[in-house]
Amino acid sequence: MSDEKVLAAAPERVSAGKGAYVALVVAILFFSGLFYKVDGLKWLGAFDFTTLGGSFGTMKNPASNTFVGAGGLSAKAGFLFALSLTPTVMLALGVLEIFTHYGAIRAAHKLLTPLLKPLMGLPGRCGLALITDLQSTDAGAALTKEMYDQKLVSKKEIVVMSAWQYSGAGLINNYFAIGSALFASMTLPIIIPLALMFVLKFVGAALTRTVLNTVYKKDFTDVR
Repeated sequence: MSDEKVLAAAPERVSAGKGAYVALVVAILFFSGLFYKVDGLKWLGAFDFTTLGGSFGTMKNPASNTFVGAGGLSAKAGFLFALSLTPTVMLALGVLEIFTHYGAIRAAHKLLTPLLKPLMGLPGRCGLALITDLQSTDAGAALTKEMYDQKLVSKKEIVVMSAWQYSGAGLINNYFAIGSALFASMTLPIIIPLALMFVLKFVGAALTRTVLNTVYKKDFTDVR
């Protein structure tokens, strides 16, 4: 029986050995973005999800355009945009399968449940999908959908997860890639806005959970 089926059937009886916790730590580091650009240790980027995901080359003329082109619209433009997301999502799912094989999901469930359960009502196994979202919105969404398809999370839990991910999606990548333009004019340490946005993701998820448990409580009765 796979790790997913075991967790879905009886999560309280699942045990995780030392190897599973090592796999979890490696998975967190891989998806967290901590290795993306380390001053003086650029080689660590080889162990980072964003680095391995890479980027498409640009058109020679004009050099500013990617293969998606400029000025596209309607279904054809949407198809090319979706195609550009495929490599990143496939990489994330493939790597997650490797970490799952070595017990990372079991370790995440045991280790993160005491943190995620009281804050957002989520089982610890959701942790890797949430961590992935910090770097890649698309990969995080794909992992979340896969967990739901495998019945590892309920419909209520996936709504709470989506609320967490939607708020400040791709937080680390977008903050340093787009927000860096404002770093020179900031009057406070750049880590403070990042930390604030990270905390507010939990606030948003907690508020969503509260609404689901009150206003929409009947809609989620005995629903998975």
